[in-house]
Amino acid sequence: MNRNEEKTDIRKLTLDQLTDLLVEIDEKPFRARQLYEWLWKKSVVSFDEMTNISLTLREVLNNRFVIKPMTVAEQQMSDDGTIKLAFRLHDDNIIEGVLIPSEKRMTACISSQVGCSLSCKFCATGYLTRTRNLEPAEIYDQVVLINRIAEEKYGRGLSNIVLMGMGEPLLNYPNVLQGIHHITSPEGLGMSPKRITLSTAGIVKMIRKLADDGVRFNLALSLHAADDAKRNTIMPINETNNLEVLGDAMRYYYQKTRNRMTLEYIAFHDFNLGQDDAKNLVRFASQFPCRVNIIEYNPIDFASFQRALPEELDDFTNYLESKGLTVKVRRSRGKDIDAACGQLANKSVNN
Repeated sequence: MNRNEEKTDIRKLTLDQLTDLLVEIDEKPFRARQLYEWLWKKSVVSFDEMTNISLTLREVLNNRFVIKPMTVAEQQMSDDGTIKLAFRLHDDNIIEGVLIPSEKRMTACISSQVGCSLSCKFCATGYLTRTRNLEPAEIYDQVVLINRIAEEKYGRGLSNIVLMGMGEPLLNYPNVLQGIHHITSPEGLGMSPKRITLSTAGIVKMIRKLADDGVRFNLALSLHAADDAKRNTIMPINETNNLEVLGDAMRYYYQKTRNRMTLEYIAFHDFNLGQDDAKNLVRFASQFPCRVNIIEYNPIDFASFQRALPEELDDFTNYLESKGLTVKVRRSRGKDIDAACGQLANKSVNN
């Protein structure tokens, strides 16, 4: 067995656990806070970088613990400036993230699982198997690495984070929330929760838990069809989390958090942009305050869906706006490097 595999991953310990551990070896309790700051605020990847901690203590830490950072295995830049990153995890699994620069924002799209178990028919990740959940530190590391690349390439750091990469965040609930805590807390990266959006395919039980836990980040629902028959065909999760119970959960979430949500709606040619589809979407969206993001479809090898025609998209959007909905058409970024919405599938790196 590798010597590092026998050591404890120090980033799995809480501040209280670190404090207890240091007291046990006759170190001052305040050393724990110093150590925690090196790990979560300064994002170091080795104990040797912790310059205000004694060499003796660093040696103890090196002998007993390990830090398991991810690394950038590959990066590709799109013609539009979008950068897709393949991250190699400590166990050699690969996940992907995306840096999306714009005039006003610098956005990181990050993953929550290795693969996915939901099998959405339009999404390349959905054709992978779910290998495992990401740890909180692996969610955090994506943000650190993408932020560094943003600063190197564009001279400014991240302004926004979206959990819209590989995996379903609400099926990795505790790790995702802990990862967000390290990104947002004053002891971590200190980013505002209002700059973070979690996107879910619609796990009713966990949406209610988000509400009960009083989360302060934004919630987006990947809807893509507003009647059960159509949604069942493209998103099997709808068979156990149908639109009626989903609507109930979203109302409950709003009542608890008072946060306006986003409905994401991919525009498929000749599938979900008819007049009945528009009426169904208006009906669903009228249950709670929300905005609607219409997303260009990005073709993938595994599916036969086609991108909507401009006139389909215009008619659909105009109808929604005529009924008082706030609608934004989101143009895809990074299509030429398979970095756009629904295209992440680890094609760039051999596992």
